[in-house]
Amino acid sequence: MVSNFGVHPDPSDAPPNGGGASLERLRRAAPIAALSARTAGGAIALGARGKLTGPEGREFHARTAERYAELLGRSKGALMKTGQMMSFVSGNPAVPAEFQPIYHAALQRLRQDAPPMEPQLACSTLERELRGSTESLFAEVDWNPLAAASIGQVHAARLHDGREVAVKIQYPGAAAAIHADLKNHELLAAFIGLITGLGAKKVSFDIRGVAREISAHISQELDYRLEAANQREFAEIYRGHPFIHVPEVIDELSSTRVLTQELAQGKSWDDAVLAGHELRDSWAEAIYRFVYATHHRFRLFHADPHPGNYLFHDDGSVSFLDFGCIKRFTPEHADAMIAVGRACLRGDVRGTWRASVEGGFWRSSDPVTPEEVFAYWREPWELWWAEQPFTVTPEYVAAWMERRFSPTGPSANAFRYITASPEYAFLSRIEMGEASIVGALRASNYWGSMAAEFFEQAAPFTPMGKLEHAFFAEREAGGSTARRRAGTSAP
Repeated sequence: MVSNFGVHPDPSDAPPNGGGASLERLRRAAPIAALSARTAGGAIALGARGKLTGPEGREFHARTAERYAELLGRSKGALMKTGQMMSFVSGNPAVPAEFQPIYHAALQRLRQDAPPMEPQLACSTLERELRGSTESLFAEVDWNPLAAASIGQVHAARLHDGREVAVKIQYPGAAAAIHADLKNHELLAAFIGLITGLGAKKVSFDIRGVAREISAHISQELDYRLEAANQREFAEIYRGHPFIHVPEVIDELSSTRVLTQELAQGKSWDDAVLAGHELRDSWAEAIYRFVYATHHRFRLFHADPHPGNYLFHDDGSVSFLDFGCIKRFTPEHADAMIAVGRACLRGDVRGTWRASVEGGFWRSSDPVTPEEVFAYWREPWELWWAEQPFTVTPEYVAAWMERRFSPTGPSANAFRYITASPEYAFLSRIEMGEASIVGALRASNYWGSMAAEFFEQAAPFTPMGKLEHAFFAEREAGGSTARRRAGTSAP
């Protein structure tokens, strides 16, 4: 059994403006920039000799992956978080398929090897943030952390009223490292270009805009008060839900650098992937619905689909953790995505093209055909229109990513000219993460029926879908009754 996982930093640790901060950014950026240059040079040299595959290519990629993992682990900042984000995806179009497991294994250590704070430091941080002694605040705290992440750690504790809670405490100084990285947009953009394979390609995609979007969201993660507000919102939406659980926040024991919440316990990701297929199918559907149904109902995404952010239960339900990073879409952006998905699901080539242009994904003058745009969207969404039930595998997800994100893959021409707003950067992150998790579970389900629910307001087909539909129908009916009693018809 494992418990609440995840953590973040403190604006008070931000380095002051001025030369010192600039020098610190340069000092921290220099090793990664130098490695990027050496990696590019080495790849060109091997490519010229036709040896980017085979034993020599394997040695090159293994050495590069290890060096990046080591440097990113030492960075303790935004670059480390970006590396963590890439550590669990099923495939990276920048890396040949035969070498992807090398990068996956090396970058996985960024999620597993974070050293914990000493108990004395964790205790002093907690007491300073909550303005009281540990004994007055908690009946008991276990100073052996449940989990240690890139910018903080989690401790189990018990309140004086007997409630079991999880306490997230961020590392002093972690925010300074992240702020230093975030001020260097060029470095972050270069790193994103490297890990996605876009750095050396001529594409219309705004990598710098994506870097700015990622920076803005990582900055928000530095304040646990924002995370608490996000988590309260999700907890309200899903309170009493039949298979989705969000821990309740303990407001009076939370601050900028400490977040106390209901203790959730369940199976870890490592246990989940070894479970029976029926449970894996149920867990995958719960995650899929949490991601997409929340968006379609509330234009809201939990934007950190990460194996450590889920706890799995024997009844097929899932607890969702870590709400430091969420994404809200405007009605215009949400409607644009829904229009594309609906046209694609219907097999409407021209409609998909029109919705894509109207949504700003391509310009009508781009040298891209409607058929290329349709294939760009539809092929990765094979799980919607293929024979059902459809099994999602890591191999399917790797091909999905190559079609969607590779500058040299089957949709290379469409990808070259895509001009989507950086607002959609986190949608790609969410899609990659969610697909990789469902693929790792090797889950089978009626994904097409779920897509019809989301895009066409079709009646639910799966048992879990029927339970969820009844849950929200009852909630909406209760809200209508309460509004009538209050004498208002406001939605």
